[in-house]
Amino acid sequence: MLTDRFHRKIEYLRISVTDKCNLRCRYCMPEEGVDIKSHEQLLRWEEIYRMVQAFTKEGISKVRITGGEPLVRKGLLNFIERLNNIGLQDISITSNGILLSRMAADLKQAGINRINISLDSLNKERYAWITRGGDVNKVLKGIEAAFQAGLEPVKLNTVVVRGFNHDEVVDLALLSKDMPLHVRFIELMPVGTDSIWGKDSFVSTAETIDRLREVGELKPARVNGNGPAQVWQLPGCQGTVGFISAISNHFCAKCNRIRLTADGRIYPCLHSDNYLSCFESLRNGTDDEELKTIVHRAVALKPGHHHLGVQERMMNAIGG
Repeated sequence: MLTDRFHRKIEYLRISVTDKCNLRCRYCMPEEGVDIKSHEQLLRWEEIYRMVQAFTKEGISKVRITGGEPLVRKGLLNFIERLNNIGLQDISITSNGILLSRMAADLKQAGINRINISLDSLNKERYAWITRGGDVNKVLKGIEAAFQAGLEPVKLNTVVVRGFNHDEVVDLALLSKDMPLHVRFIELMPVGTDSIWGKDSFVSTAETIDRLREVGELKPARVNGNGPAQVWQLPGCQGTVGFISAISNHFCAKCNRIRLTADGRIYPCLHSDNYLSCFESLRNGTDDEELKTIVHRAVALKPGHHHLGVQERMMNAIGG
């Protein structure tokens, strides 16, 4: 069992396999000037695999693959197939959905159990604006493909922003009516120094819940997964709505996760600048005992709670 100094069981590893993305969402990446890593600055698939093995031997049982956009990195499917040989309980992935319509079946066959899809607006023009050119119809087709491929549960992640999409939360929630889609509303977090939104753009979970109560009574529900969302169900819906309240009601006491970035940094907390690099050790072919030491040193850095504030790192570099 892998535990930190606050006696939390650490069993969930998020792996950012690339910092590259086929969108340029405004709260994730600036329009230009992004420091994209070269191929040689990123961990090779074999190196990521070795690090996952090391974590698994010490107690990690669940892995989520993130980016950037993970579907843009060549070799992803073969990597997922290899992960299935480690003995993990669960392998999931997060995607913006743009490439999903043509890759969903292959992801399922490779061994992905479930998927999270990012979607912040159903409005064509708004979506194109927030993503700097994305096509929302491709995402909707990707959602359909995920269900057809059997990637369930399918979760939809929406960052709620006042003045942008806070008036769409009911429409987004009602996507769960005719299909077993699990829509999660996420409070806006101050990550990255190039943020276009200030404090007045923040919408609390309580406000979003009040808006949804206009539709009907919210009843407690459950969804398979590892996340911190509080999950509810609206009347007559197949799916659910969930709320992730990193700002108004942080969930640090129950945090069970750790993050590995594409350039070999291990972050014990999404909102901390403390990290431990495994890049040189992996690149130099260090032995398994040293990797075990790195795992435990990284977990020992995990803070008791986050100190959320504006950070230099952009979301594409740390995998969300």
